[in-house]
Amino acid sequence: ERMVEEGRITVNGQTVTRLPVMVDPQHDRVTIDGQPVRLRRRPEEPRVYVLLNKPRHVYCTNRAQGEQRRAIDLLPRDFPRVFPVGRLDQDSRGLLLLTNDGELTYRLTHPKFEVPKTYLVTIDGSLSGEAIEKIRRGVWLADRRTGRAFKTGRGVIRILQRGHDRTTLEVTLREGRNREVRRMLAKVGHKVRDLVRIRFGPLTLEGLGPGKWRLLSPGEIRRLHQACQTEHPPQDRPTEVQLRPEAKPMARQARRNPNQLPT
Repeated sequence: ERMVEEGRITVNGQTVTRLPVMVDPQHDRVTIDGQPVRLRRRPEEPRVYVLLNKPRHVYCTNRAQGEQRRAIDLLPRDFPRVFPVGRLDQDSRGLLLLTNDGELTYRLTHPKFEVPKTYLVTIDGSLSGEAIEKIRRGVWLADRRTGRAFKTGRGVIRILQRGHDRTTLEVTLREGRNREVRRMLAKVGHKVRDLVRIRFGPLTLEGLGPGKWRLLSPGEIRRLHQACQTEHPPQDRPTEVQLRPEAKPMARQARRNPNQLPT
């Protein structure tokens, strides 16, 4: 992941910098610092799709870093390897999709497919009509990796509750840059106190408590593919994940290691 973020890896001649990066060992060409990598071919793994309600202080990375608790640590110990689709920063919570479907991940996270993501946001102060209009039109921010300026896409904002000290609003965006919601609101003078992603395309958090997870239904998987116009959605059949008898899918057992903080 660090080498990807540093721009040292290419896939089929294109430098990749967005995580996660998934490759097909049978067809893709990968280099690190210009040197080709020999990929070991493995039997095709079944595709897995997980909906997780991420709590605060849980990280959307598969790279272990000291005492950090990762989203994958909330899954059973022998769960198939999956990756977060997009990211929620450690202070944010809510809907997180994890999967090993690389093509779907690419389409759900790339801005050109415009898959909507909706957030419930609480900010300091009272959001003015002028600030709302600025966000709706898009604001200029700096890309933290390249330093180049970019204009955010048009956002949809709905005020749910407005007070002198706090405002609660619903924000829908069709792109997902790092900490974009927080940075947009900071740009118009408001600090975010709480941020929850409540919808990703057709998916919602209905019936799923903090720290809990479940597999997507065949219908939800099909609607996800439709939302980003993928050409080959999977067959309409349940996803099967083989776990040890003691690690039932709804047990929500966290993976433990000696350096991990208690829950």
